[in-house]
Amino acid sequence: MSELKIQHILTLAELFTKGARYNFVPITTSSLGKSIRKSQQAASKHLMDLEANGYVERLRSGQKVSVRITTKGHAEMLKIFSILKSSLESIPAYLEFKGTISSGMGEGAYYMSMKGYTKQFKTKLGYVPFPGTLNVKLKDKESIEAKRSLDAYDAIMVDGFSDGKRTYGWVKCYPAKVNNIDAALILLERTHHDDSIIELISKENIKKVTKLSTGSKISIKVPVRIKSNRD
Repeated sequence: MSELKIQHILTLAELFTKGARYNFVPITTSSLGKSIRKSQQAASKHLMDLEANGYVERLRSGQKVSVRITTKGHAEMLKIFSILKSSLESIPAYLEFKGTISSGMGEGAYYMSMKGYTKQFKTKLGYVPFPGTLNVKLKDKESIEAKRSLDAYDAIMVDGFSDGKRTYGWVKCYPAKVNNIDAALILLERTHHDDSIIELISKENIKKVTKLSTGSKISIKVPVRIKSNRD
């Protein structure tokens, strides 16, 4: 075993939690097995393998055994930690959505033109959107999954409000590019659309500027940002 095997990583991790990095700590293979959800025999073999390859040291005093992680074992776990940290923190430069332009019911023009929203759009997006939303029917499972993953990323939040008669829900805005046109993909607190439909707003009339129409294929790119700790 020239490199640390996957099945032994959990065993080393458990030894770390018991303080075995710098000190010899007493341990039984039965208790270790319970901690890593393996049999006593499997835990015993893990320790023997780790000792044989220089990842841990064992001291025996009668029936008692103490274990300490070696410098080699520590270095190997640091390497694994670094790889995992880099992988978990990595994000794509953007999410891509592919679909076709679909006709809406005209609700977007009404809601997106309300002062409770337009004032916030002006402040938070830097513009008042063209009245209406561009509806896009997503064509593949990858795009639908991308939409479902949006909640994991940072958004510009437009708060809900009340006009005294009824309340209106929040709008999450994700800056986007549609054929090099600045836009925002929006998620609504209240919508009749399912996950196969996305809506976009922009300062421009996207259909007119791009010369696209209902049924036209379209690609949207949304740069992504990991949510900050405050979220």
